[in-house]
This record gives sequence, structure tokens and C-alpha cells, in this order.
Amino acid sequence: MVLLIFAPVNQQSVYSQLIKDEAKKLGFMFCGIAKAEFLEEEAPRLEKWLNNNMHGEMQYMENHFDKRLDPRLLVDGAKSVVSLALNYYTDNTQTDPTAPKISKYAYGIDYHTVIKDKLKQLLQIINDKIGEVGGRAFVDSAPVLDKAWAQKSGMGWIGKNSNLINKQSGSFFFLAELIIDLELEYDIEPTADHCGTCTRCIDACPTEAIVGPYVVDGSKCISYLTIELKNEIPQEFKGKMDNWMFGCDICQDVCPWNKFSILHNEPAFQPHPELLGLNNKDLEDITEDVFQKVFKNSAVKRTKFNGLKRNIDFLKKVE
Repeated sequence: MVLLIFAPVNQQSVYSQLIKDEAKKLGFMFCGIAKAEFLEEEAPRLEKWLNNNMHGEMQYMENHFDKRLDPRLLVDGAKSVVSLALNYYTDNTQTDPTAPKISKYAYGIDYHTVIKDKLKQLLQIINDKIGEVGGRAFVDSAPVLDKAWAQKSGMGWIGKNSNLINKQSGSFFFLAELIIDLELEYDIEPTADHCGTCTRCIDACPTEAIVGPYVVDGSKCISYLTIELKNEIPQEFKGKMDNWMFGCDICQDVCPWNKFSILHNEPAFQPHPELLGLNNKDLEDITEDVFQKVFKNSAVKRTKFNGLKRNIDFLKKVE
């Protein structure tokens, strides 16, 4: 008689796979899981970046230094950081090539709203199928180092432009996290750096914000200048903004890995019917009514009407 001995099912592995499967059903492109612990390697890098004032007027980056590096200070009893990526790549473009440009990520409904809803659904599913699990959802609005956690969970590597890059799908995706008090099976194979000797992102940045490989001076970045900066845009950037009025895609557009980007299938990210058709004159003469109509529920609302008008006016050529 042959005695068959079955090993007990690894419950952490089962739970981890369940979470990844459910994340995929909700539309997330990737899901990786890392142990909630202190980010030792990130600490000196973050401190140096702040000390060099590369955060510009983003004073909030100086707050909660310890919490940025340790998720256990954000969520009581935190055991796991579930990192998620949601694709937003599109081949839609503005019809007027001379019109002030808007980053692809802001074509549709504000990603904060879209992703937060998905994360709430995922946390509810975890509670329904696994049991009572405590945790919080984070979408770019709390002291969490998204890219570090995504890299730690094997979703990609942080490139020379400081974006997370995935070998199969490039970098046109949003990052978000669930920090939960459940032990899981962790993805412990970090992705190797595949930037090699390429410097296309560094060479292409018109404001020279990428001051060296893997180091971005946020105070020079076009995305910062058009969104985060609340005061007037410094004159030193006149003629260097490449006609971007909200955000910037340059360092991603030139990245060779983005030739592998695939079109998103998220209905909420479809552009407003009138957005891509706005021409140069439409935008230079934009009124608050048009702004409220076209950018309703859009991430562009972050810069407010006056902020967008400031950006557009700054881009006008001096006669």
C-alpha cells in the first residue's frame, strides 16, 4: 500500500493569489505584495533630496518623514503593502498640434477618484472572502513612497527619469496601495534595472529637471511648474516648457520601454468629448465656464481655472 502525504496548503500564498486575481478583475494591470517594513535604502536618498530643496514649494514633502519610510506608522498592525498599477496609456491626441498640451493621464476622470473606488472594492472583497482585515487605501495623497513599494514588490524598476518602468508595459500607469494587517506571501524578486546606458529621458527634458541618472529636481519639472507651483512660473523657464499647460509626458514619450505600452480599457479615462478638439485659440481664450464644463471631474481641476490660465499665458510667445 502506498501512503500519500499531502503538504498543508500555504494559506498566505492562497490569500495572495486571491488578492492578485481580484485586482485583475477590477482592471489593475499589475499587483505586487511586499512586507510592511522600514525602507532602509530610501531613507538617505529622501533626506538628501529634501536637503537639496528639490521639492520646491511642496512643503508637505518635509512632513511625516518617518511615516513615508515605514507603513507601520500609517496603519496600526500593518503587515503587507499591496501595490497596484492601473494603465492609462492612450493613442488619443489633441487635434491641434499648436495647442497647449495636457498630459495623457489627465484626459479623463481624475484618477484619484477612479482608483480609490477600485481600492475600496478590493478591500471589501478581501474582507468578504478572507475575513476581517484592517487597512487603508492610498492613492497619491498620503506619505507613501509608491514607486519604492512597487519596485520592492517586483512590478518594475525605477528608471533614470524616476518613473517606475515595467519591461512588458512601459511606464504609463498609476500606482496605488492597500496597506493591510494581514500576513501574505511576498514578492521578493526585485526587477533588475534595464535602463542600461540609455540617457534619452535626461537628454530630452527641456528644463533639465533630470539633473543626473535617477535624480529629478522637482522644482524644475514641468509637471511641478504647471500643477504644484502656486506662485508665478519663474522667467528662467520661458520658452523651455515645450508648450505643456498641464503636466508633461516627455520623459515617458522618449523612453524606449514605452514602445511596449498597451492601450488602457478603463472607460473613466476616456477623454471628455470636447477636450482633444480645443485648438490654440480656444485655450488662449478659455473662460471659467468652459473650464468647468470640459474639466469637470478631471485632475486638471487641481490647478484651478486661474492656475491653468497662468500656465497658458506663460506659454504665449512674446511678440
